[in-house]
Amino acid sequence: MALDHVKPLPAGPRRSVALTSDEALHLLAGVSFGRVVFTQHALPTVRPVNHVLDGGDIIIRTHEGAALSSRAGQAGEPGVVVAYEADDIDPLSHVGWSVVVTGYAHLVTDPAELTRVRALLHPWVDRTMDYAVRIRPGLVTGIRLAPADD
Repeated sequence: MALDHVKPLPAGPRRSVALTSDEALHLLAGVSFGRVVFTQHALPTVRPVNHVLDGGDIIIRTHEGAALSSRAGQAGEPGVVVAYEADDIDPLSHVGWSVVVTGYAHLVTDPAELTRVRALLHPWVDRTMDYAVRIRPGLVTGIRLAPADD
């Protein structure tokens, strides 16, 4: 979509307003795309993924051999620490919000639960995504970017 006919607002001052955990999760539930951050070979790794919220947890789909699939813990294990980030910031007005969730990721291994979450979340990519990862939030932070004069 070409935006060259739309005049952007001046990139003037914006104020950052902290969101409560509940507000942040509510906004996260309203979008379907984000980024999961984890470590691979002791370095930060970011993967764009689609997600759904399920009982306050973030569910993403992945495939066998995926870096996150091989690192996420099984049920009963501590899991792997990840961060999940999603946002909705208007490219013209520079207002919107950003949410970051930090928590533990676990593979969904119970067959009935896996079937249920597969029905909730359909991958965007043309690839077999037989695995699901549940991220249980431990720390939820977020900001809303608003014009300074609001």
